[in-house]
Amino acid sequence: MDERNGGSLIRPAGDGVAGRTVIGDPAAVKIAAIAARSVPGVHALGAGTGRALGAIRDAVGGSDLGQGIRVEVGQTQVAVDISLVADYGYPLNRLADSVRTAVCQAVEELVGLEVIEVNVEIVDVHIPGLNDARSNEIRSADKGRAPGASARTPIE
Repeated sequence: MDERNGGSLIRPAGDGVAGRTVIGDPAAVKIAAIAARSVPGVHALGAGTGRALGAIRDAVGGSDLGQGIRVEVGQTQVAVDISLVADYGYPLNRLADSVRTAVCQAVEELVGLEVIEVNVEIVDVHIPGLNDARSNEIRSADKGRAPGASARTPIE
């Protein structure tokens, strides 16, 4: 039997010992982030600046699983805000609904609190080939070339 007492979840253990459980924001953030990333059509979480900093962090061996996720954990309820980049070709409203459902289910099941809202902000759309590192290298090389000049070396 679960009981709420003063904002803490009190749950007797298997041997009858009771104790207090507090769920920290970082735990709820990671659960929401993993659930959101699992939805097909989600390219990345976070806005451009956050993703750039995340790429630098990843390059030096760190990672921020909670990038693009903000939670407010209350005594009995959780609210989640997500910003994400969608893959091109996925209907954005359906994608947001799928993310909302996945995050709500994961947080309620794993955190054990009621999710009162999941707000989804789609900040960008990833277009394969346009945003890839190789495409960026080609565009950088083309910047110094005269208009209409070929990027290829002429065959002699």
